[in-house]
This record gives sequence, structure tokens and C-alpha cells, in this order.
Amino acid sequence: MVRANIEGVFPTYKTLKDGTRRTYWYHRATGKRLHGEPGEPEFIADYAAAEKLIRDRHAGTLNSLIRSYTTSIEFEQKLAASTQAEYKRMLTKAETEFGTMPIAALDDPRVRKDLLDWREKVARKSGQREADNRLSAISAMLTWCVDRGTLTANHLRGFKRLYHVDRSEIIWLPEHIAAFMKVAPIELQRALILALHTGQREGDLLRLPWSAYKGEHIELRQGKARRKGKSAPLIHIPCTRALRRMLDGMKQVSTLILTTKTGQSLKPRYFNTLWDRTMTKAGLQTVSLPGLDEPVELHFHDLRGTAVTLLSEAGCTPQQIATITGHSLKTVYRILERYLARTHGLAEQAIFNFEHSPRTKFANRLQTGTAKAPSRNGKRNANQ
Repeated sequence: MVRANIEGVFPTYKTLKDGTRRTYWYHRATGKRLHGEPGEPEFIADYAAAEKLIRDRHAGTLNSLIRSYTTSIEFEQKLAASTQAEYKRMLTKAETEFGTMPIAALDDPRVRKDLLDWREKVARKSGQREADNRLSAISAMLTWCVDRGTLTANHLRGFKRLYHVDRSEIIWLPEHIAAFMKVAPIELQRALILALHTGQREGDLLRLPWSAYKGEHIELRQGKARRKGKSAPLIHIPCTRALRRMLDGMKQVSTLILTTKTGQSLKPRYFNTLWDRTMTKAGLQTVSLPGLDEPVELHFHDLRGTAVTLLSEAGCTPQQIATITGHSLKTVYRILERYLARTHGLAEQAIFNFEHSPRTKFANRLQTGTAKAPSRNGKRNANQ
């Protein structure tokens, strides 16, 4: 039996007296029964009637705006799938609190206080980052409404975030990587090696198919780089010998390179759970870094900045680094300016070059000595 996956609809199953199994479809928001099977005229008519009931019920409220926004071309075709899923999740939370709020109230500047007060409650319960992200999703929707003329202003625009984190100087040091690799399961070891040798984001690596590996290089399009419905530019990443050795030694049990032990895709939530568990086991929940007064947490994403610093220490130019990691040149320069404070590799390489360059030979020959005093007649004493 083929299962249909239709948003806003769910099936129930019942075994009849004669042993046959029947499927009954329902509209999730209204609870109304949808007769027939997906694709059949009767089903389509019932679904349309249920959707109209929702629209009529929510007309003129925040709920109607959310529904219009999440079914718009701008939302469905201009945002990445992961962004769509997160926005829907967070807007659903807003519906519970403000769903019946009239659209006219959203045009009142005083609505900003109501939304900020709600954010404070969310921050105390679910954390500041989650609270800020919920307001960001609402603000994005309000901006869309302003562009369409539904609202005259987005009164959340420019709200100050509660959650602030500066990871500009946090990188993985060799001892951190060694501690992680010592206790990590094989699937996480592979993920770390891929991240360190390509400088790519977690999401792109978890979605990376075997077809992207061409034997000598990897080709991919970054999910975050997609803009206005256009595909991201193709990135060409030559593989190091260590990366080729790992990839060539793996069995292709799935279309994806990174999988669970049973060959299933690594879902982000499950991957993060495994990662956090391994970080605890490796004693890397918090680490001390040179120049930082307080211990910090290491994240998977910090491997991206670590890859940039390693490429720089290997003598790569910012332009070369950008072609591999997919960063803009401006971002590469900013990363190097901040991250390189944590590593001494470039400084050590610079001094090595200083000592072995013919142009600096005169400086390397300099020696200290006792200065000779002049004689009384202004000339140096020949016996001195």
C-alpha cells in the first residue's frame, strides 16, 4: 500500500470484520473526515472545503497571515527547506499565543510590547536563543505582509536580541581533535574528518551524497548559499590524501556518505545527540583556549573556522581558502583576523621563513657585544 504524505492531513487505520484494512483520512486542523483517497475528486473536494473553513474561521487574524505566508511563493521557493521547517515550527508556537489577534492590532505600535513580553516568558522557559528565533520568524512574516500591503509597518523590525555569542576566537586545537577521535564512534569520526578537510557546514555534510565524490575531488552546492530560488554555485573541493583514504575505504551502504551504523541517514537531531554524548565522553564539554579568560564550549560548526586556519597555516591565500570553503573573501579575512589569535602556526612559519630567507641573512648574523668607549681626543683607543 502506498502512503501519501499530505501536509495538514493524517490517516487512521481500521481492520474490518472480514480482515480487510481500511484507511480513513482526516483534516488535521478541523478534524473533519475526508472521503475517498488522495487524488480522487471526492477527497479533493472535502480537503478544499476544510481549508476554506479554516480560512473563514481565521480571517482577519494572525492565523490567517501565518497561513498565507507559509503557502506563499516567497516562503516555499525562496527559503531553504530547513529554514521553512524551523519557521513553521516557531510560527505554530506563535499561533498558540496570538493566533486570534486581529490584523489591525498588528498595525498598532503597542503590539511590539506584547510580543517582547511573550519573548521574555519563552526565554525563561526555553532559553534566550529560542525566544529570539521565534520573534525573528514573526518579524520575517510581518515584513512580507508589509511588502504585500497587508500591514503598514513591521513593529518588530530591529528588535534587540537577548542571545549573544561570540565564537570568533574558538577553534579546535590538535589535542581536542585527538581526544574526540579516541572515543568517537566511527560515524562521528568520519564526520569530523570530512568537516576538517572540507570546511563545510554540518547540514551540507549530512546531506552529502556519494555522487558528489569524484575520486579526486568533491563537488557540492551549499544549502545556505541558495538565494532567491537560485541554486548555490558549485564548489570544487580537491580531496587530501587522508580524506581520499577514508572515503575509498568506506562501503557505500547508502546514497549518502555519512550514515548511522545501520546505513540510515543521520538526521540532524540524532546526530547532535550523538555528538554531544561523545563530547562529554571525551571531556570536551568545556575547554580552555590560549588568550581566553573563561572556558568555552566547542561546537561542530567551529570545525569550519578551524579548517580555515589550517588552510592558512598551510600557506593558502584567502582567495584559495574561499574557493574551498565557500566563504566570501570578506568573511575569510574576518575569520583569519579573529581565529588566528588562537593558534601559533602562522607565527612559527613566519619566523622559520625569516631565519631561512637570503634577504634576512644580515639580521640573523647580528650579535650583541660590549660597546667600545672613545679616547680623550675623540678617537678610539687602538689597544681597546
